[in-house]
Amino acid sequence: MAEVATSRTFPATSEQLLVVIDPVARRADGESVRIAKDVLSAGAAGTKVCLPDSPEEFARALARRGSRRPVVVGDDRALVRAVTLLHRQRELAGCALSLVPVGGALALSRSLGVPTGAVAAARAVLDGAVRRMDLLVDDSDGVVLGALRIPPVGGVAREPEADGGAGRPWLRTCRSLVRTLVPARPSGIVSAPETGPARLRVEVDGETLVDLGQPVEGVSVVPGVCGRARVEVRPVSVGAEASPLRAEARAVTVSGAHFRYRADAAVSGPVRTRTWVVREGAWGLTVPTG
Repeated sequence: MAEVATSRTFPATSEQLLVVIDPVARRADGESVRIAKDVLSAGAAGTKVCLPDSPEEFARALARRGSRRPVVVGDDRALVRAVTLLHRQRELAGCALSLVPVGGALALSRSLGVPTGAVAAARAVLDGAVRRMDLLVDDSDGVVLGALRIPPVGGVAREPEADGGAGRPWLRTCRSLVRTLVPARPSGIVSAPETGPARLRVEVDGETLVDLGQPVEGVSVVPGVCGRARVEVRPVSVGAEASPLRAEARAVTVSGAHFRYRADAAVSGPVRTRTWVVREGAWGLTVPTG
C-alpha cells in the first residue's frame, strides 16, 4: 500500500456541509449511506444533501457548493472524480474534501487514513483535521492520488461484463452474430501474446533511469514526501533476479511504444508519452486526529 505524504494538518473549519452521495454508493450499501447522512446531519450546524444521478450532476453539485465544505459519500472512484473536478476548476488549493467511504473499491481510501466504517468516517468529517498531501498531475490534466502503475504490454485487460450478458438477451444475440460473421483464424497463425515485457524510456527530472533497450516488467510512481515522487522500475530478469531501479523526482516522463497505465482505480491510454509532475501539498482531505 502506498504511503501518503503529509505536509501539515489543521482543523476543518466550515460547519456548513455539502454532502454529495455518489449513485454507486446508494446502490451498493444504502444502509451505510443512511447512517452517514444521519450522523452528519446531527453533528453539523447546516447540512445540504445532494443525490446526483450522473457524473454531470455530480460535477454541478460540487461546483455550486458555495462556502459549504464538500463531503463525498462514495468509493475511491468518487473521491478521485471530486479531486479531478476541483483541480480542473483550479479550486483544489482552497477547498478541503471530506470522505465517507461506501462501496466496493476502498483500498485508496484506507491508504489515505480514512476510516471505512460509516459512523467512524462521519465522525472524522465532523471532528477531524485536514491533511495536505502531494498530488501527481499529468500533461493531460489528469491526477493521481495514490499510485500510478504501468503493467506489461497487454497486461491490462478489459473488465468483463459483470453478468456476462445475463438478463440482456439482445447482447448475447449480437455477440453470437459477430462470431458467425468473423472468419475463424487460419491454422498456423498465432495471436500476439496477452502479456509481455514493455520497452519504455523512463526519465526522472530529465535524467534517463531506463531506456528502450532494457525491457521492463513494470513501472510504479507514487507521491512521496516534500514534493518528490518515488519511482520504481522493475527490469526483466534474465537468469538471476534483476534488482529494481529506484529514484525520487519532481517530474517523471514515460515514453515508448503505446502503453496503458493505471492511475488509482482507472486505466487510461494507450499513449506514446506522458509526463507526471508532483504538486506539493496540492490537496486536502479530512482525517481523524490523533
